[in-house]
Amino acid sequence: MNNLFSELKRRNIFRVAGVYAVVGWILAQIAALAANSFGAPDWVMKMIIVVLGIGFPIAVLLAWAFEMTPEGVKRTESVEDGDSITTKTGRKLDFAILGGIVLVGVLVVGNGFMPQKIAIPDVIAQTEPIKTLTNSLPSIAVLPFVDLSSAGDQEYFSDGIAEEILNVLVRVEGLSVTSRTSSFQFKGRDIGIPEIAKNLNVQHVLEGSVRKSGNTLRITAQLIDTSNDRHLWSDTFDRPLTAENIFEIQDEIAQAIVDALGQSMGLESTEDITVTVITNNLTAYELFLEARALYQARKDLDVADQRLARALEQDANFAKAWELRAGIQTVISEYGYSDLPSAELGRLGIEFAEKALAIEPNSATAIAAIANIHALATENLSESYSHKEIIEDFQRALAIDPRNGSALNWLGLTYGLLGNTDTALATFQRCIKYEPFYTPCIENEYESLVTLGRMDEALERYQAALDKGVTTRQFVNFSLLAYFDNKTAFLQASNRSLWLRGWRRHKEIYNAYKNLEGDHSALVADIQRFITEEKRTKNGVYLQNLLIPIGAYNMRPSTNLMWGDDFLRYRQSPQFRKFVQEAGVYDYWLEVGFPPQCKPIGKDDFECD
Repeated sequence: MNNLFSELKRRNIFRVAGVYAVVGWILAQIAALAANSFGAPDWVMKMIIVVLGIGFPIAVLLAWAFEMTPEGVKRTESVEDGDSITTKTGRKLDFAILGGIVLVGVLVVGNGFMPQKIAIPDVIAQTEPIKTLTNSLPSIAVLPFVDLSSAGDQEYFSDGIAEEILNVLVRVEGLSVTSRTSSFQFKGRDIGIPEIAKNLNVQHVLEGSVRKSGNTLRITAQLIDTSNDRHLWSDTFDRPLTAENIFEIQDEIAQAIVDALGQSMGLESTEDITVTVITNNLTAYELFLEARALYQARKDLDVADQRLARALEQDANFAKAWELRAGIQTVISEYGYSDLPSAELGRLGIEFAEKALAIEPNSATAIAAIANIHALATENLSESYSHKEIIEDFQRALAIDPRNGSALNWLGLTYGLLGNTDTALATFQRCIKYEPFYTPCIENEYESLVTLGRMDEALERYQAALDKGVTTRQFVNFSLLAYFDNKTAFLQASNRSLWLRGWRRHKEIYNAYKNLEGDHSALVADIQRFITEEKRTKNGVYLQNLLIPIGAYNMRPSTNLMWGDDFLRYRQSPQFRKFVQEAGVYDYWLEVGFPPQCKPIGKDDFECD
């Protein structure tokens, strides 16, 4: 053993190992700095360490097998005793070790005195997929939770859990929360978290799953920092299935998110994170979640209304169910799920909204629903309400819930009716800021741009809406298509069932749009005769947009469009003047002021360009 130790010492094996260790450590530090600076992934640094580790035994073996001589490197067995210079080589290695140790000491001491911000953060020079939001609010997207129930029929429930958490986080000061319509667009898509974060431009994503099994509920959630794919927080909640436990879990998740963001990004919230218990009845809550999912999809609204009626049988003080029923009454006929007269739907809507307000006076949706019912009744000439008060009610709802997409959309339409087209456009754009994928506001934005004559912008927005898949078959702007000579798209749209399917002369309508100054009264008369014979009168809300520009002045105008160039001749007609007076628009102008395109004439008259 002594002979082996002496031979190892003679061949400088220990010195070579020491030099390799010191040089290897220095190389590792330099490599780490370079990797961080260039945003290299974690595996690069791991690979460097592995290579250095593999190199150590190789260096030792080479030192054992070979020796430096005046004639160069030779195998140790071939070197005569008089030719060996291992002693000189050993002294050189001693100096190398000493110098390396000094350098290591300098690096360690220097690092202790360096300002902390010199440490390279994870996001520097980071390549796609994440955009770093420097000097901005911490941002988060709440994805729809996955339904893990055995039957796979609890999607409405798992979505509802995620949505309630989102609604709580929205109220946290200093936190930017992506809207539901934006986050939920990725539902069911096979796309990774980094790509979702890139699309939504957020730093953090909350994802989770829900499993209901008998009387047991399991909710799993995890908060991910998308800049480095690191889990900031995760937890699993196993509780008995009760309404109280559901809201308690939502509360705990929201609080955990704020705490995790506070530790990682300095988010400080001075408000208590609390989830409002909207009902103590589990059956009522589940029925409400089913109905809300249908309402948001504008699907089976009659079924949604029935679900809410059953929920209210379980809990008559369920304010959220009452306000949702009120909202449904304002759209159920438009989407073809009710044959009740508009007056009856309006009466029901107000009744439901007032019941919600009796329980929760600050119900933004209920306030907005009543305002919209009043606006529609006034526009339809069935009742008369003050437009000034309608706008004040919308603004009162938005003071409670500034992100309420329905309230913003309805307010924008009211401004459009009154001729305040710039304000209407700004309101729709405010809605889109909060709800980037909310179809009504998106469609009304590009229609407002058409009204203002900003056709290039309108086409750009329309194409963007088509690209996102957020348009509906109900709304088509024929003036926009005709302006850009898009005859094929025009003819295809006018053939849809909500417009003039079955009509045999669509090209004549397109030609009329290309010559709005001409007399198209015969064509309009034929079309209106066809509408009556085919019992298409319910399509009037859509057909008015198509026919008024070519002369159907007896139809009620589309409020957001009647101020565009294609409605110019209509605005010169006695029918327009009568509508403006009967719909209370003229009275609003006298009280608040005329829009730029209109002016008073004498004491009792007006004219509009």
